[in-house]
Amino acid sequence: MLTSCLHTERAITSSIRIMEAFVEITHILRHNRLLASSAEIARLEDKTNLLDTRIESIEKNMVTKDDISDLIKLFDTGVESEEILILDGQPFKADLAYQKIIKQAKKNILLVDDYVGIKTLQHLTKAKKGVEITIVSDNKMKTLRLAEYEDFLSEYPDMNITLLKSLKRVHDRYIILDHGTKDMKVYHSGASVKDAGNKITTITRITDISEYKTTVKSLMANPTLTLK
Repeated sequence: MLTSCLHTERAITSSIRIMEAFVEITHILRHNRLLASSAEIARLEDKTNLLDTRIESIEKNMVTKDDISDLIKLFDTGVESEEILILDGQPFKADLAYQKIIKQAKKNILLVDDYVGIKTLQHLTKAKKGVEITIVSDNKMKTLRLAEYEDFLSEYPDMNITLLKSLKRVHDRYIILDHGTKDMKVYHSGASVKDAGNKITTITRITDISEYKTTVKSLMANPTLTLK
């Protein structure tokens, strides 16, 4: 220190200033370490939040042990003539899955399926009273006969069913509920409704239905299907 060598007032003042500068530097260094720690903590928090988001996404889409257990239980209960159908990722007995969808309709149902039969019509009887039903189909392989259809209508005279041709424009099968309303829903079906239970299949609800609204209007303008 200067005061140990020089005992002047100037030396004492300089020594004090040096000490003050040293203390200030110490404060600055300590503050910078805190800033570095805060930045590191923030980085770790961001990384943790990102990992949490990824884990949440994985958990949402993964098949759980319970899902597999439910599926195994359905097989263990002796499902033979009626196979399993997967509806939006959940296993159901086939008939119950179709009925679950059909019962949702409030105003109308549009079934697009080139292969229809009596079993198709039987499923549609689960619709609420007053719901209008339109079937768009080319009735390939004549799977639905006029005599069968007339017998069905005599048994269910209150059902309002319109038959339209698909004009070979549709390959897949669709069940569309409440088209023309804000509650419109579109389901893509892997198999024809008449084949429910014959094989394992999947029905998936389509969330982006904007393009289907125009398609539905086009199909509704198709000519009448005449059964033979």
